[in-house]
Order: sequence, then structure tokens, then C-alpha cells
Amino acid sequence: MAANKVFRCGPIALTTTLTTNLLNPPTTAGGVNAGSSAQYVILKHLRVINKTASAANFSLWLGATGANVAGTEVIGQGLSVAANSSYDWYGVLRLDAADFLVGGASVNTALTLVGEGEIGVSG
Repeated sequence: MAANKVFRCGPIALTTTLTTNLLNPPTTAGGVNAGSSAQYVILKHLRVINKTASAANFSLWLGATGANVAGTEVIGQGLSVAANSSYDWYGVLRLDAADFLVGGASVNTALTLVGEGEIGVSG
């Protein structure tokens, strides 16, 4: 029986460092003779909010910690968010313990990232 919990990510002010770790599931460890399991995240919604009077771009990658390798782009590669507006992404994106959502924006702290999804324990 699934026992996922709803979670919220952010709000996170995006910086111009495009390799910033934004989201990574935790691992579980410890106990005696009970084993350990990594956790996973199922990301269902991301909102990128532009709080400024000028358009700004954002880019998100899925991969290793602090990396944005070509071919790992997942959401908003250089996507422009209009002034005083927002962009919403809906989907089902699973992140395992080794996966990192990394990214940033074209203008320092102009954009804010907020997300929702589920978190669970891998079997």
C-alpha cells in the first residue's frame, strides 16, 4: 500500500548560478537490522514567479549534483517569464535519491520557484 505524503518545495529565489541544487530527495539510514531505503519525489507542479517589472529567463536540468549537462534539460530551457507574471508546469517527474533538479535564472533573484508533489520511500 502506498503511503506517499504531499510535500511543498520552496519558495526558492533563483540565482544566476545555473548549477544550483534546487531539489533532491533525502535518503533514510540508521536503525538496527531494518535495512535502509532511499526516498523519491514525484514532482507534479512547478510555478516560476517573476516579481520584477522586466522579463527574466529560467532553465532547469535533471541530473547529478551541481551539474547541467547538455541533454539533461527538463523544464524551461531559457524560457522567458513575463514581467509581474508566472509560468506553471504540470506533469509527473520522478526524482530518485541520486537525481538533482538544478537550475537558475538570467537575473539574480528576479524569479521564485515553488513546487508541489509527493514523497515516498523506495521499495
